[in-house]
Amino acid sequence: MSNIIAIVGRPNVGKSTLFNRIVKQREAIVDSVSGVTRDRHYGKGDWNGKEFSLIDTGGYVVGSDDVFELEIDKQVELAIDESDVIIFMVDVDTGITSMDKDIADMLRKIKKPVFLVVNKVDNSSRINDASEFYELGIDKYYPIASINGFGTGDLLDAIVENFSENVDLSDDLPKFAVVGRPNAGKSSLINALIGENRNIVTEIPGTTRDSVYTKYNRFGFEFNLIDTAGIRRKSKVKENLEFYSVMRSVRAIEHSDVCLLIYDASRGFDSQVKNIFWLCERNKKGIVIIANKWDLIDKDNKSTKKYEEQIKKEIQPFVDVPIVFTSIINKQRIYKAIEAAVKVYQNRSKKIKTRELNDTLLPIIAKYPPPSIKGKYVKIKYITQLPTSHPQFAFFCNLPQYVKEPYKRFLENKIRENFDLTGAQIDIYMRKK
Repeated sequence: MSNIIAIVGRPNVGKSTLFNRIVKQREAIVDSVSGVTRDRHYGKGDWNGKEFSLIDTGGYVVGSDDVFELEIDKQVELAIDESDVIIFMVDVDTGITSMDKDIADMLRKIKKPVFLVVNKVDNSSRINDASEFYELGIDKYYPIASINGFGTGDLLDAIVENFSENVDLSDDLPKFAVVGRPNAGKSSLINALIGENRNIVTEIPGTTRDSVYTKYNRFGFEFNLIDTAGIRRKSKVKENLEFYSVMRSVRAIEHSDVCLLIYDASRGFDSQVKNIFWLCERNKKGIVIIANKWDLIDKDNKSTKKYEEQIKKEIQPFVDVPIVFTSIINKQRIYKAIEAAVKVYQNRSKKIKTRELNDTLLPIIAKYPPPSIKGKYVKIKYITQLPTSHPQFAFFCNLPQYVKEPYKRFLENKIRENFDLTGAQIDIYMRKK
């Protein structure tokens, strides 16, 4: 499990520039996703062998000063609540503002590591100017210039030293996470499953704040159900729902094997649901899509097919995903959703024999070889599956650099046609032989 770092601060202090530098320009980058929710950013990175997730809380909507201050308070509170480490960024050019002081007051009350980062320190005179930020009452500050990277290495060194140890108390059972927007039916699904089935063994207090791992047995298959739903405090009802759902989903997704993405069918497969879907996809998790509140839809005999086509259009090119239409309030098809998740987990863990792969795919490749480039022909010699957590395949050939993405997608499609890997991510690698 990776730690979550949140970057907070008022607008235009350089949060997004620092985010881009840390996530996109480090050598050991895992992944980066821009615009996970509106102008917020989510990324994954690695420093000194320690993985982390980075959240940029920028892009607030400014109405008036009062509205703005209310909005920034909500966003900062949420980031504080969900993260392990906080980067509080200020700007040496502007100096200390009243908004900086308000955020600092909030941060001093918490028990998490807070790193005061003074940005735009790109010469020696500005290093002296940065000392005024001691006034904010935070023990130490880190002068940086996010535009050119000055000081970012020292900052990351200090941050990773403060990471909590990633201890997973939930044992080695498969982990299924229920994710989605607030009010989509996550709580109802968990309650329906727990209320009806008595094969629950125990509840383990979450390895993350508020999450609960419930051991659950269905279809002779035991797994951990990660409940991230229904855990908002009463004081948090005014939270920005979009940002809330993504922050909560980041943790749940990273700790899971299969994600049950539940959405309200009466609202449609909107941009926020898509954002959470792509979070799952980029984290290489198995995915089951649950269209809930199906009882509220005016249906005919073609409705399910029409909705499936709409969803698959939104999630292209990864369309080999099971879609289950449920009405949780009526207990309709909820166990089918769990059955689909179990099947996806099995597909994700599937190991295909090298001989079987070669016997099946090499004749197809011989019939439809990679297109020639500059008069050179790619010859794929053999294929093997790599020993990884999700299906990855290495194709050994003479000229791997000439195999482009369209042909890799062709190979992926042929693998899916011949081996049942529904709901699982597939990676294709070309290797020199």
